Amino acid sequence: MKNNFAALALMASMAVFMSACTSSTQETPPEQAAPVVQEDTPGNTAAQQDTIKKSIPSQAQGAIGGTSIKISYHAPGVRGRVIWGGLVALDQVWVTGAHKATAVTFDKEVIIDGKEVAAGTYAFFTIPGKEEWTIILNKDHEQHLADNYDQEKDILRVKVSPEILGQHQERLKFEITSTTPTKGAITVAWDKVRVYLPVSTDA
Repeated sequence: MKNNFAALALMASMAVFMSACTSSTQETPPEQAAPVVQEDTPGNTAAQQDTIKKSIPSQAQGAIGGTSIKISYHAPGVRGRVIWGGLVALDQVWVTGAHKATAVTFDKEVIIDGKEVAAGTYAFFTIPGKEEWTIILNKDHEQHLADNYDQEKDILRVKVSPEILGQHQERLKFEITSTTPTKGAITVAWDKVRVYLPVSTDA
């Protein structure tokens, strides 16, 4: 009887030992690596492509002479559309942007086309044409598009010649450039067309 108990005890001990050995030699599955997320970089074409469909609220700021100039506008994109003579009618008053009237603010008096323009905020309208554009500054800058445009509120009209760009400008862009200490221009570019409104100051 005692021999039987001893044999059973030995067999149980061996079973425990074998189980422990099996557990200690079982491989642990490798950890899964975290997924790699590719970020857009300046060299990534997808990052540079303008895919926004709506017109973007934008501002251009600069100085000509001692006068600070700010232009507030909405910038639409071309998005494969015909712009001149299509989306934008030729020979008609255009908001030169989208949604609200484009507004230009001068903090001091400026001279445009030989006329003195007092400090203040004005609507910036244009009349695009194939050979000639008309740039308009109007007193009523608080309006939707050019819905309430009133020619009697114009403070000046300037005829300018459009320039054909060598590169496509996807989104409407205003710029303020200074060429001398007292002279510069407001520039409007979109699609493949650019126009300049010369601006000067006394100082």
